[in-house]
Amino acid sequence: MGPTMQVLITAEQIQRRVDDLAREIAAAYPDREPVTIVGVLTGCLVFLADLIRRLDLPLRIALIQASSYRGADTQPGELRIHAEILPDLRGHHVLLLDDILDTGQTLSNLTHRLRTLEPLSVRVAVLLRKKGRQQVELEPDFCGFEIPDKFVVGYGLDYDNQYRHLPFIGVLSQK
Repeated sequence: MGPTMQVLITAEQIQRRVDDLAREIAAAYPDREPVTIVGVLTGCLVFLADLIRRLDLPLRIALIQASSYRGADTQPGELRIHAEILPDLRGHHVLLLDDILDTGQTLSNLTHRLRTLEPLSVRVAVLLRKKGRQQVELEPDFCGFEIPDKFVVGYGLDYDNQYRHLPFIGVLSQK
């Protein structure tokens, strides 16, 4: 028998929270200087698309690939960062955007890497934060939802490159 899905966060809850996050983020940049949103591929894409359409700020969009999961793995492996396609961030505000804060290893490494590029500031926004999984000290500046330590899919998050298209966050379990 295949996996079953339980809805953890509805599409409506996500959309309301993304509206709130857009207001919180815009308020954090009162100088109206352009903000470069650096989205972590591939899980951030749905969140990124929804968020930028609601942000009342001058924006630049950049993407970075950093992954520690491969295929059907649910345990992180060695982190690979591909930062070659980033624009010049020197003197720019940077908002690092990711789908989920799990162990914190990826976001911690990316934050450190971005700071070496001499931006004005680096802030972190995540849609989800798993309780009890963090291994490094990292406090996101903006967080959509705290969730239990369950394997989740939907709204950009995947399992073996499936389920990203779902409009809600679901808990995937094998029956």
